[in-house]
Amino acid sequence: MKQKFSIAIHGGAGTILREKITKKTDKDYREGLHQSITAGIDILKAGGSALDACTAAVIVMEDSELFNAGKGSVFTNEGTNEMDASIMDGKSKECGAISCVKTVRNPILLAKLIMEKSNHVHLSGEGAEKFAEMHGLAFEDKDYFFTKRRWFQLQTVLAREKEIQETVTILDHDGDDGKHGTVGCVALDNDGNLAAATSSGGMTNKKFNRVGDTPVIGAGNYADNDSCAVSATGHGEYVMRLLTAYDVSAMMLYKNMSLKDSSANAIDKLSKLGGSGGIIAIDKNGTITMPMNTPGMYRASCTNTETEPNVKIFADE
Repeated sequence: MKQKFSIAIHGGAGTILREKITKKTDKDYREGLHQSITAGIDILKAGGSALDACTAAVIVMEDSELFNAGKGSVFTNEGTNEMDASIMDGKSKECGAISCVKTVRNPILLAKLIMEKSNHVHLSGEGAEKFAEMHGLAFEDKDYFFTKRRWFQLQTVLAREKEIQETVTILDHDGDDGKHGTVGCVALDNDGNLAAATSSGGMTNKKFNRVGDTPVIGAGNYADNDSCAVSATGHGEYVMRLLTAYDVSAMMLYKNMSLKDSSANAIDKLSKLGGSGGIIAIDKNGTITMPMNTPGMYRASCTNTETEPNVKIFADE
């Protein structure tokens, strides 16, 4: 049977400007995205599942310092790392999610484990880490998650917060030059099954165990074989209020809109509410769309008809 897979990934959306990115940084991100999507493509080419392809692609980005997930996660106000992730199977509607974990090497593997080995959907904090330990997942100490770039971002935000003494303003900014760092993957496999996976280190300087949209099924992540698979990146407080990922699916199912139109409509709603970000989405026919209302989004896509993945950073590419 001829393979008809499709796959797309993102590594965060925001104020990503050509004049602010060096040639080396541009090259590093494009290589990182290429490596990530290739991990997913290899699984799909071998007849593997969309679920496994999404997991593999996200793991690559979690293991990279470039992206705000896993090893490259940003720091909280207390100087710690708190990571969120979720995954969903479009065929069974089964899903798993975690929030506020600090030492699990690959949060997406824990989300998948919860989906497959527990009676729950969402575990958080110490309980989630205890579940991971029970099932033998890899852990790392805090030094593994320490990166100079992320630490400098926290210090910059803390200095600004002290200077202007306006906590709310700072909390509304992710401290990463306007870039909302989240990683995600959506895929369609040869059996016609869709899946979505999303992982994030959250927001720089976040407080009080803040949780964003990434682990909220229907907000930052959603998959349904009857419509589409979606992974979102952006200002989580707005994405959660709009249930952006599910909204794309709902418009397709209940208003008979195309993937492109429903995705564009979802981003338009985000803009009208005052939020910024982007989504990657695939429908049951393998159509891919990746709209955003930001100057850029680290992203890549590929179908079985293409010899090489399309890797892009800026909105006008």
